[in-house]
Parts: sequence; C-alpha cells; structure tokens
Amino acid sequence: MYVRNADGSLAYDKNSGNKIYDYGDGSSTNSTRNFMSMSNPKGDLLYNKEEYLMDILNGKWFIELSPIEGLKLTGSLGAYIDNTRYNVLGNKYYGQSASYGGTAQQEHIRTSAFNQQYLATYKKSFGMNNFDVLLGYESYDYRYEYSYATGQNLYKDYDFTVNNTIDNKRGGGARDEYSTRGIISRINYDFDEKYFASASYRRDASSRFHPDKRWGNFWSASVAWVISKEAFLENTEWIDMLKLKASFGQQGNDALLRNGYANYYPYLDQYSMTGANGIFSDGTLYYKGNPDITWEKSNSFNIGTDFTLLNHKLEGTIEYFNRKTSDMLYNKPVANSNGYSSIPMNIGSMTNSGVEIELNYTPIDINNLKWNIFGNATFLKNKVNKLHPDLNGELISGSRIYREGESMYQLYLVKYAGVDPTTGQSLFWAKDDEGNAYTTADYAVASNCKEATGDLLPTVYGGFGTSLDFYGFDFSIQFSYQLGGKLWDYTYQDLMHGGSNSNAGYNWHKDIAKAWTAENPNTDVPRLCATENYDAGSSSDRWIVSSNYLSINNITLGYTLPKRIVRNLGIESLRVYGAADNVALFAARKGLDPRQGYVSSTTSTYGALRSISAGVKLTF
Repeated sequence: MYVRNADGSLAYDKNSGNKIYDYGDGSSTNSTRNFMSMSNPKGDLLYNKEEYLMDILNGKWFIELSPIEGLKLTGSLGAYIDNTRYNVLGNKYYGQSASYGGTAQQEHIRTSAFNQQYLATYKKSFGMNNFDVLLGYESYDYRYEYSYATGQNLYKDYDFTVNNTIDNKRGGGARDEYSTRGIISRINYDFDEKYFASASYRRDASSRFHPDKRWGNFWSASVAWVISKEAFLENTEWIDMLKLKASFGQQGNDALLRNGYANYYPYLDQYSMTGANGIFSDGTLYYKGNPDITWEKSNSFNIGTDFTLLNHKLEGTIEYFNRKTSDMLYNKPVANSNGYSSIPMNIGSMTNSGVEIELNYTPIDINNLKWNIFGNATFLKNKVNKLHPDLNGELISGSRIYREGESMYQLYLVKYAGVDPTTGQSLFWAKDDEGNAYTTADYAVASNCKEATGDLLPTVYGGFGTSLDFYGFDFSIQFSYQLGGKLWDYTYQDLMHGGSNSNAGYNWHKDIAKAWTAENPNTDVPRLCATENYDAGSSSDRWIVSSNYLSINNITLGYTLPKRIVRNLGIESLRVYGAADNVALFAARKGLDPRQGYVSSTTSTYGALRSISAGVKLTF
C-alpha cells in the first residue's frame, strides 16, 4: 500500500509532503508488479478527484373534468429534466496520470423527457349490464445531449477545469432524440359482476423505425366467469369464490442495442464524421442500418382460475401462460467482408410457456393468533420457433447458439473430458473426419468440435414464506428458490487460472489445491504450470454448474403496543421492529449467485447487499 523507508517508516514526497503510495510502476518505488501496475486504490481515492453535480426536475400536472354523468376527461403532463456535470481530475504526481502531468475532464449531460396523456372514460349501467369505455392519446419525447472537454498537464495541482491544462486539449459532443405516439381504446363489460369481458386496441408509432414501418397495431381480449355465483354452487360451503379466466394480448417492443447501449436510429446507416481544414472526408460506416425493421410483437395467452376456499383459509391462482414473440429484433452477425459485422433484422419467433401457481393458506386465525403460509412456483419452458431464412435454422454468436425447436438458453462450448492421469493435462472431446469422438489435450483442435449444452433453464423457481401474529408480536420470513437448471460460473473459471505471469496477483479458488500431481493423479483439476499455455482455464463445459439455490430474502420481527396504552399518549398506534434483508444464499458453490441470470453468473457485478435495520412506526 505505502512506500517505506529503510527503517520501516512511511516515505513522504519532498515536494508535496504527501505520503507516497506504492503504485508498482518502478517510479513511486523501485519495484514493479504485473497486477494493477500504475494503480493504488487508496492513493487514487486521495489524490484523484471525481464528482457529479446534478440538478433534477421531476414534475407531473393533472386535470380531471366530469362534464356529464359517467363521463370523465383526464389530462396529464409529465416532465423530467436532468442536468449533470461530471468533473474528473487525475493528479500529476502519482499513478496513471503522472506521465501526462495530470489530466482534467469536464462533461455536461442534459437529459429531458416530456410525456402527455389524454383520456376519456365513460361508464354506464343498464340494469345488471355494466359498460366502461376508454379512448385516449399519449406521446413521449426524449432528448439526450452530451458535451465534454479534456486536457493534460495541469498548472494548478487540483483544479479540474480544462483551462487549467496546456496540452492535448480536445472536446466533442453528441445528441440523441427519441419519440413515441400512441392511440388507445378499450371497452370493459360485466353482467351482474358474474360474467366479464374486455377488449382493447392500440396503435403505436416509434421514431426508431423508418416512417413507412413506424406504426404498429396491438389488441387484446379477455373473459372471466365467477362460477361460484351460479345457482348450482351457491350451497357449496367449502367454495367461497371460484373464477375462471382467459386472456389474449399483444405488446410491442422497439428496443435494439448497439454495443450495449440504446440505438435510437437502427433503420439508418450511421457514420463517423471525419475531415479537416474545411474539407469533409468520406465518413466511416460504424453501424449498418436496415429500413425494413419494424416492431417486435409479443402475443400472450393466459388461462387459469382464481379461488378462495375453506371459509377463506385457502386462496390462490393457477394459470397456464403462452407468450410467443415474433419478428424479434436482433443484430444479425454477418461476414466482415461486407464492411460491417452485423445488421439489425426481425429474425424470427420464440415461445415462453409454462404454469404459475400461487397459494396462500391461513391454518390459524383466532383471537390474538394468526398464522399464514404462502408460496408460489413458476414452471417455464422456452423454444425458438423460427429464425431468419438466411440462418438455415441455426445462429451461432460467440458462446451462444440458437436453433429452431430448441431453447435459446443454451451455450456452445468445448466439451471437457477430465484430466489425463499420466501427464496431468486437461483433456477435451473432439471428433475425427468420420465423426468419431476422441479425447485430445489440444484445445485448438477441440474448439472446432463445440457442442450445445442443452437447455440451462431451471425447471421451477419461486418463493415461499410464513408470517405469525401473536398478541401484538409479528414475525415473518421470506425465501426464494430455483431448481433444475445450470449456468456458467465465470468467477470460478477466473479463480482456477494456471498462475502464469499474466495472472500474477490474482487469487486462486481453494479447489486449486486439488490440482494434479504425481502423487495425486486421480483428480478433475489439471496440473499447474505457469510456463505453458494453460488450456485448462479455457472456456468449456467444465465451468457449467447447478443453478439451484435457496435464499433467505427477509426476516422481520416486530411488536405493536396495545391501543389502550398508546391512545392515552395521543398516539393511534406504535410499532417497534427489526428487519434483515438478503440474509443468506445457499448455492452449489460458495460465492456463486445464480440470481444474476439463467445462463451465466459473475462477481464482476454487485450482488444483493445484506442490510439490517430497526425502527419505530408511529401513527397519529
């Protein structure tokens, strides 16, 4: 962390009087290091400066009129404005900015959004027939503006303004705009609150598409029957409420990313501006647009039942769902010889289907004692129905593979074959020209014989818990779970490296102690050799692990004082409580968090933070 003198005392910079931190660069100290060279987290926090200054306005205005009975006219306006200034200073004495004499950067980011919605609702009843009609219009306008300036070689030590620099001053800016428009209609009907029907239609436009492809049409319909109100069930004491329901609805999606960021003009070819001295050069194409892309459409069908039984002790929902997405928006990879590596397209369709179950049971509810148990489960299946005809039923993109008739949640990897007990080298599966499988220690050969992992989706996921109220005390605990799936554990792969120079300073997982040696030939962890090409750490299905988990999401304990006591103090109610969130996670491997995704998990992103809190709730 620090540079020290020969007697062990801290060394101080003679010019600035600051402590000298060890940056491992051969300058702040005589030694160098491969890991985090030119960096020292504590020194950077102390001597580098970074700040965000934000002015935010978030407002909403609303008006409601009722000119005649049953008719309600509403209008709402929403505005959001965010002016952010971002200032960065890299100090001129230590670390990565020292060789430039320090660096300064100033950015200004203005984000604004304006939303309008105008609705007309009319309700009317004729006997036991009830109608509810809605018509409306809405719009959304978004604008993003960005400008920046940077410079090097600071005059004043800790002044981040670019005018405080004298070298390599440069700047730039960009702007994005995005708009949507929507026309809304809906009609609801019910007869005696026993039979229900609803239908809706909306027409939406997005500026992300060519004007000829901008508008999309979406509709929905639903029906429900409260069967428990029928005469043939009126005397069934154990049924309190029983409803059958079914619905179909469409929804549009216009989002398409570019290098992980939103692309607001995917229908246009996009170029980098170049040139000098008043002369424009031919712009470099950095994104190939497609004027034929249009809305991605999701069709959702649901059928199920809601019920309350046993004198309101048991209530729940059981529902089958089928969600088919068609005209999926995707950046289709193409040969680089085209001058670009991908093109946006509506490439096919995909279906997610399954069953959702939600139950809530109250076994005890007497006087001052109430006990409740709840749980839910989702069984999900995914299938790629159709890809673009150019793909011939299969799309391979890096370590992902998409095939018609199969799940999209699978990987395309080299198959790991274990460890050669004689040499300790890792082995992989490959195939000869006749298609016969054999093992090889040559990862490059095996890379030509990758295979799909099969569906990695969990069979079921959901949550459960219980709550108890007893003479003013209340206790609850909530869990979530997942069973039957697998995923790629990136972090474990990184921690099982071979110890080469490029990995110097990186931790090992404790499983590295199981590595092959002449005395330990029967193991699934290859030998360690820092001087050879360590193919054992390369991507393969060796890193696929169970994604099963059980997590304790929340534990709460509280006590509410009796009303006869608190009312004498002029208080309606008083509750003292303590709570713990994200208490524990139990997974196939310590440190693995399967909640990060269905396909992979990594510790390069923050997980859910554990928190413990206590408080007092007063109601007057």
